[in-house]
Amino acid sequence: MMKLSTSLSSLLAILSLGSVTVLGQSTNLNDVAKSAGKLYFGTETDAGTPEMSDSQFVALASNSAMFGQITPGNSFKWDSTEPSQGQFSFTLADELAAFAEKEWSNSSRYERLLRHHFLHRIFNNVYILGHNCVWYNQLPSWVSSGGFDSATLTQILQDHVTTVVSHFTGQIQLGCSQRTFQRRWNAAFIRLPDTLGQSYIDIALQAARAADPNAKLYINDYNIEGSGAKASAMLSLVQDLKSRNIPLDGIGLQGHFIVGELPSDLQSTLEAFTALGVEVAYTEVDIRMTLPETDALLEQQQKDYQTVVAACMAVENCVGVTTWASWIPTTFSGQGDALPWDENFQTKPAYDGIVAALG
Repeated sequence: MMKLSTSLSSLLAILSLGSVTVLGQSTNLNDVAKSAGKLYFGTETDAGTPEMSDSQFVALASNSAMFGQITPGNSFKWDSTEPSQGQFSFTLADELAAFAEKEWSNSSRYERLLRHHFLHRIFNNVYILGHNCVWYNQLPSWVSSGGFDSATLTQILQDHVTTVVSHFTGQIQLGCSQRTFQRRWNAAFIRLPDTLGQSYIDIALQAARAADPNAKLYINDYNIEGSGAKASAMLSLVQDLKSRNIPLDGIGLQGHFIVGELPSDLQSTLEAFTALGVEVAYTEVDIRMTLPETDALLEQQQKDYQTVVAACMAVENCVGVTTWASWIPTTFSGQGDALPWDENFQTKPAYDGIVAALG
């Protein structure tokens, strides 16, 4: 989710296992993260995607010592869950949940989790994070082009959030967060802010809380990882929501970075949010480089991954880090190699940077 805008998004996971070696990787990130006091180290994938037919990827993604959380890339988004008005489908979302239940069912030791977190289902202490309820870029056309008035759109939003959250209540702790600030509103993509104004945030969060009072609700956004106008606007939004008792439990900072271009104030930005009484997490981390890769770029990427994870480690209420696995087999606009694994799912120097920060 690299676009700026409005959405209802995602977060969280955990598991404990003995040391497991997958593809020659003997240091398991989730185990190390938990030992260091965090809730999880996670990854993203989804049902029906090419990587899920790749045995190497499945071995990596299903190693619960490596990943204690999994974020679905698309199967929880509005165009998947309600492609036609009032007609809901959870085929892909349920398929991913079944994958988690199957692949992580042989965990050797379990922990009883005493906390409930935003948008997760626990399978042997592994979270699935429902990502996301609403996002401007993958709305079905009946929403984006419906021309609904305020009252009708309010009811549509309430019905959608309530149905999605209720489907997973008691299974996935499914909450909704929305990416709120954008450089420009694009009516071709999203009608919610055009029609409802900022009240759509209240409507969505309140509907999610009513559908599942135990869910933790996050706002998830990008370009808020360092100080600036957008981060300031998000801080103001958090303050406003809290002052009016609108339910909000956390902020997800996506973490789509470029090698050598990290904000210099990652930790203090996390602390600014937690000071307002919310949790934080890095939810979609990738650090891309302009291709082809070089030894110098790989070295810098290692330092950058270490810096990002270290920022979370330094903040008590930063609960975890999730990497965005869709970058593994692909590049984007001449950029790529954004993850700690290469196209053959072997670790890169960035992996060592993560381990160093977690340790």
